[in-house]
Amino acid sequence: MTQASRLEKTAVSPKAWTMLGIGVAAQAAGTVFVSTPAFLIPLLHSEHGLSLTQAGTLAAAPTFGMVLTLVAWGAMADRFGEKWVISIGLALTAIAALAATTTDNYALLGIAFLLGGMAAASTNAASGRVVVGWFPKDRRGLAMGIRQMSQPLGVTIASLTIPTLAANVGIGSAVGLSVALNGVLALICAVALVNPPRPAARPTDIPVETINPYRSNWFLWRIHVVSALLVFPQFTLSTFGLVWLISEHGWDAAPAGLLIGISQFVGALGRIVVGIWSDRAGSRVGPLRLVAVSASAVMLAMAAADAAPWGVPALILLLATTVSVADNGLAFTSVAEAAGPKWQGKALGAQNTGQFIAASAVGPVVGALIGAVGYPLAFAIVAAFPAAAIPLVPSRDRDISV
Repeated sequence: MTQASRLEKTAVSPKAWTMLGIGVAAQAAGTVFVSTPAFLIPLLHSEHGLSLTQAGTLAAAPTFGMVLTLVAWGAMADRFGEKWVISIGLALTAIAALAATTTDNYALLGIAFLLGGMAAASTNAASGRVVVGWFPKDRRGLAMGIRQMSQPLGVTIASLTIPTLAANVGIGSAVGLSVALNGVLALICAVALVNPPRPAARPTDIPVETINPYRSNWFLWRIHVVSALLVFPQFTLSTFGLVWLISEHGWDAAPAGLLIGISQFVGALGRIVVGIWSDRAGSRVGPLRLVAVSASAVMLAMAAADAAPWGVPALILLLATTVSVADNGLAFTSVAEAAGPKWQGKALGAQNTGQFIAASAVGPVVGALIGAVGYPLAFAIVAAFPAAAIPLVPSRDRDISV
């Protein structure tokens, strides 16, 4: 194949990049809502008397809500397309956020966060289908890396705004940011988002595993388990990194939030780099295994950094956050390619379900662990989760997407 033909094969239309940009913005808006209660933890803990376990449980409510609906949203995207799944989901998220601004009761606030998480799950499975549908195989690692920027981008926005808004104007106003973001993006998606072209019908002698990719091998199951294990360091840092800087190292809320935001942004860029790496290497699982090794190492470094001088914990947290989010694009691309066109939405929903089941446990479990043994030992224990993922990463890729 000539260089010219290779360039023609990997060309991406401007519309594809536009759809990717809308998908990133949509999922980032949902992530702001899902991340908001985590950045309320310092205020809830220090001024409202909630224990870390209680505040962590409230922070876990949106992710638990996502667990309940991810596969259903993915199945709807497979059946009806991505446009209205994302638009309706964001509109419902805005409504739930609005409800959360009207109550000071923590139980009702938790219910609003739960319902909003159920709605925000719509963007996770459906926006992944947008990437796979609009981008060729040898550009999907890059595209999915950009798409996976949406989560750290949403966390960055939340980290830079929620602590300050909550401290200065109250919890209701802090949650109100999600009303505006999700409402605006729901309208944009309803007007501008275009479903990717559906693949041509396959021959009737298609192998059964391309109809249901879960039946004949363990590839997708293993990726789901690996990703769930790698969630523990990621959500430990995003949930407790802020309060760790404030309570253990004496940082003020504003600079601590700024550092968390910077670390999330750097992590988002890291996902793009890892995606490009996987495209050039022609492998998703090879880089994924190295990320698992690195995630375990940086959590051990976090444990050691607790007693380090002032600037060292900040640098270690920046590095650890970057590494801990690097796996997401690799895993999502691998799942989408292994699932095939008829199962991508459901498989991506299942992928997210496993991740958010684990994420729902991080708040209360790690919060209780920190309360019992302190931050250093808790971080060291969390390092065991990515270590357990290393031998579970498949040895070779699987792709039935084309």
